[in-house]
Amino acid sequence: MQRVYIYRRFERFWHWSQAMLIFFLALTGFEVHDSIHLFGYEKAVHYHRVASWMLLTLIAFSIFWHFTTGEWKQYIPSFSKFSAQIRYYTIGMFKGEPHPTHKTARNKLNPLQAITYLGFKLVMAPLIVVTGLLYMFYRTIDANQMVIISDIPLEVIAFLHTLGAYLILMFAIIHVYMTTTGSTPLSNIKAMLTGYEDLDESNERQSKDTSILNQHEDEK
Repeated sequence: MQRVYIYRRFERFWHWSQAMLIFFLALTGFEVHDSIHLFGYEKAVHYHRVASWMLLTLIAFSIFWHFTTGEWKQYIPSFSKFSAQIRYYTIGMFKGEPHPTHKTARNKLNPLQAITYLGFKLVMAPLIVVTGLLYMFYRTIDANQMVIISDIPLEVIAFLHTLGAYLILMFAIIHVYMTTTGSTPLSNIKAMLTGYEDLDESNERQSKDTSILNQHEDEK
């Protein structure tokens, strides 16, 4: 195995910040829906709104980072070993079979991960963001409280926002579980904390070259 610098500094910051904000938004969202009682309704609404603006800011920076570094290419799915990857997660890994794909610094995601994360970025995240903004600005701030989105019932927006929230929460729970399927139960989590991961020697040259380049760019 070769120790490779695979997750860059901003990538790790973005990942953990996004995770904390998602779970905090879920927590305050449940209180807004009167499912739990922790902060009180007024504070829950305020915290939910503040956290949502923080998440939107983080998303804006992450989009900029992905496109300026070329990391967006990680999410282009390949279907060459898609069925083999599904079989591995459903049957193979429980039988101790080898992983059908090999991670490198240039290809961090297997085919199933790539298409799942692409769905998160193109479907789930936009759904929660757009409905959240429509919900937040459903009425103007002026004294007349004029409805500006009268063609879309508020109940529909609320339902879609809640649906998006549950989809993202399900995604997060599955994601946490899948992190335990690495070489050890905590190896993937450790890699996202330190940036380094032990990769197969067969991919050593490509991974090592990209690892050095990533380190140099992080040091700038």
